[in-house]
Amino acid sequence: MIGRSGSRTLAPMAADPTDLPTPDDVRAAASRIAGTAHRTPVLTSRLTDSEIGASVLVKPENLQRTGSFKFRGAFHTLSRLSAEQRRAGVVAFSSGNHAQAVALAASVLDIPATIVMPTDAPAGKLAATQGYGAAVVGYDRYTEDREQIATTLSGERGMTLVPPFDHPDVIAGQGTAALELLEDAGPLDALFVCLGGGGLLSGSLLAAQALSPGAAVYGVEPEAGDDARQSLRAGRIVRIEQPRTIADGAATTALGTRTFPILRDHVTDVLTVTDDQLVDAMRTFATRMKILVEPTGALAMAGLRVAVAADPQRFAGARVGVVVSGGNVDLDRFTALVGG
Repeated sequence: MIGRSGSRTLAPMAADPTDLPTPDDVRAAASRIAGTAHRTPVLTSRLTDSEIGASVLVKPENLQRTGSFKFRGAFHTLSRLSAEQRRAGVVAFSSGNHAQAVALAASVLDIPATIVMPTDAPAGKLAATQGYGAAVVGYDRYTEDREQIATTLSGERGMTLVPPFDHPDVIAGQGTAALELLEDAGPLDALFVCLGGGGLLSGSLLAAQALSPGAAVYGVEPEAGDDARQSLRAGRIVRIEQPRTIADGAATTALGTRTFPILRDHVTDVLTVTDDQLVDAMRTFATRMKILVEPTGALAMAGLRVAVAADPQRFAGARVGVVVSGGNVDLDRFTALVGG
């Protein structure tokens, strides 16, 4: 549809949207992406189970195509575009993982793609995005508005704007990660999910409604960027200054108009963790499960460990799911963080 400025967007950004996705939409998304997105495994660690006092079941989306869960939502969304929209191309804004996901999904579907990325984006994410064939437009994340840049490009070039989290098709696609976890592992007592703009958490909440309605679902965001926690406490979307955290994929300034009501109505709680706690969780994944996890991807595990440190019996004997959101971190950066 054409907005007032002439830009193409996937849906109007209503203040109180009525087009929120449902659990059935997550199931439908799973069918659409089957055979294209990887069905990632469920990992366990006896040492982690002993430390937490629970059965911990990890969904490693660092093993997903492009190295993060973002491919699920990107491919699902682009696969539903009209022939006219596909010919005109798409534009997205992202610090890295959504960028790569849209770039690869566009390549698979033969759709031209332009991605607005911060000039300080991790080198590996930038190289991968360009390697998938997308054109990249740089910006300064601390002084420029990436969404406005993308919206302007959309209007000038007639491209469809694909938001990183605040769209029904994106949310439904992201929710397929938790849906698979619940299908493969069975019902859970608790589920911990990384939280930035809220797309993954919103989709996970919908999946839990469908397959494990009794599960307590927790979002985990960086302490330096606690906009979601502030928003839920205030009962409205709270916008914060650009946070400075090693969890670059969760360095968002506000929830979306669609993700906020889903979190408000269904999330059990939002926890925050420090950068040091993220590094500890990254080290845990590397040593116990032999997987490379980026700082943002370690949010959920870090949140679980913080919760148990505060109350060792909180999840005693429970079945706890942990969604790892991604593993796109430069090796030199990973070594510098974890090797210290």
